[in-house]
This record gives sequence, structure tokens and C-alpha cells, in this order.
Amino acid sequence: MQYDPIKKGLGKAFNKTPRRRKFFYRLLDLLLLRTWHVKKALKQIGDTEGKKFSVLDAGSGFGQYTYFMARKHPNWQILGVDVKTEQIEDCRTFFEKTGLGNVSFEYADLTQFVREKRFDMILSVDVMEHIEEDVKVFENFKKSLKDGGMLIISTPSDQGGSDVHHHEHDNDGSESFVDEHVRDGYNINEIREKLKKAGFSRSEAHYTYGWPGKISWKLSMKYPILMLNSSRIFYIVLPFYYLLTYWFALLMNQLDVTLKHKTGTGLLVKAWA
Repeated sequence: MQYDPIKKGLGKAFNKTPRRRKFFYRLLDLLLLRTWHVKKALKQIGDTEGKKFSVLDAGSGFGQYTYFMARKHPNWQILGVDVKTEQIEDCRTFFEKTGLGNVSFEYADLTQFVREKRFDMILSVDVMEHIEEDVKVFENFKKSLKDGGMLIISTPSDQGGSDVHHHEHDNDGSESFVDEHVRDGYNINEIREKLKKAGFSRSEAHYTYGWPGKISWKLSMKYPILMLNSSRIFYIVLPFYYLLTYWFALLMNQLDVTLKHKTGTGLLVKAWA
């Protein structure tokens, strides 16, 4: 079962016009639970109106979060970086057409990228699980933040968040869901210790994808991608599937964002320079 080829295929299909790409962003906003948690964290940032506020989207991918921040906060200056040059070019083309002048993109390897005390905030969503030299990246983030600046990370936990390997209770014989991760996920204490080692003054972390999120993930993402991997005919069936399941998945997303979880397959981490 492969997630990334489906993701790339959908990205190409929706990238043909700005209108399609915006619609793609709306779909991601509705279906991806991590988007709900990340946006909640962004909305909790204090008042920045009338101030210069510099942001790094570290691993900007399709540009979904850059677009959200740029539209909501015209005074924010946002730099999106990614190691995939094709996504950087796609984002440059799209954002030029949107007329959003507070955004720029460039290629960067986060293990080498440093901009001394440039950013007020760094956002890193579903990136760190792909990088072996994670402490080096955290050190670079620390160097790139202004004093008191904040880092926000969304990443899988070690409670099965990557869905990379089966667990003993999984008997479906399914293959790894994601094949690009260098670790199954972070232990909540481990990532805080690594951030401390990198020089961050303090950090906090909480689990995401608790029991409601696990249900939503299977209904809204895992099962549909399983279907799309099995046959192209499910591209036709998928809208009807979502008509039946979407509202329940939406309810589970809301519960996951609202409730506190003792454990979960995702982590939302904040750290201050």
C-alpha cells in the first residue's frame, strides 16, 4: 500500500489551474486531521498585526500552510523551503498567479539551512520523520529563530503514527503505508530532549490523533488510498464513499482537536528559542 504516489498524482491533477489548486487545498483542510491541529496552533499565536513577522515554512511541500498563513496574515513575510525542486517550482508558479506578495520559495536542505536570527516563527509539518540528522536540523532552527521565536512541529509519534510497520495486533497483512520515513515516530520525551539539546529554552508537546483521530484517519485517508491503489475505478467510486463517511469523519476530527489525549499516533510540539 503506497501513500506517496497517490499524493503526488492528486497534486499533479489539481495543479493545472490556480482554481483547482485552491480546491485541492480546501480538500486537504477538510480531510487531513493534522491540518486542524496545525491551524489551531497557528491561531493561538498572539497579535502580530502592524508588526513585521517573519516565518519559515520548513518543508513547504504543496504550499498548503504557506497559502493559509499568507492570506490570513498579509503582514507576515513567509519563506517556504523544500528539498524537492519540482514542488518549489510548482509553488512559485501558483503563488505568482495568486498575487500574494508576502511569499517566496527556495530549495533548501534543512540539515544545512541556517538564516541567523531571521525568523519569528518556524513551522515544520510532517518533515522531521523523514530526516535522519534531526538534532542538526533542530540546531539550525534554533540559530535561525530570533530570541524568543517559536518553533511548531507536527510529526508522527512512536505510538504507530507513521503506520510504517504492522503491530502485533494488526493481522490484515497490509504493506507499509509510508516508505520514506527514517523513524516510525517520536517518543514525546525524546523529541523534547532533542530540542533541549539543540538549545531551545523550553518546549511543550501533546498527542494528536487520539481514538477519534484514528477512526477519522482510517475512514478519510487510509481506506480511500487502499482503494485507489487497488484499482483506478475507485476514482469514480470515491465521491460516493465520502458522501457516506465524511460527516462522521468530520465529527471525529472535531473531537480529536477538542479532547486531550493520553496517547495518540501524532504529536504537536512547540519550542521557544
